[in-house]
Amino acid sequence: MPGKIDGMKPPFIPIGGLEGMPSRKPVMPSEEESGFRKILLDKVAEEQKVKFSAHAQNRLQSRQIEMTGDNIMKLADAMNKAQNKGAHDSLILMQNVAFIVNLDNRTVVTAMDNESMKENVFTNIDSAVFVE
Repeated sequence: MPGKIDGMKPPFIPIGGLEGMPSRKPVMPSEEESGFRKILLDKVAEEQKVKFSAHAQNRLQSRQIEMTGDNIMKLADAMNKAQNKGAHDSLILMQNVAFIVNLDNRTVVTAMDNESMKENVFTNIDSAVFVE
């Protein structure tokens, strides 16, 4: 009996098809599809962003601290680690530079070079991350 399995007509057509019916191929989303996959990738990219406040930009410039793409990726990774531990405001020490970051809005609040860090007290932070 075509279209039946063990004498019963199923409410679906199995991927392998039924006797007397052609096989069906599973529907796979195309690479160009802009649905869930695009939204997910956009969200992941958004979470990797690092913003710099106007104050932090001024400090980077006045203290001649150069931020390369590699440094920004390391900073973003350190921010992710602190955020995954539940931190909100963190001190990130990387290559003789200290960054105070607000993790909730992924913003660098200020930056200090080694000279500016001497005898400084860091307040209003709930974590510290050391980056090699």
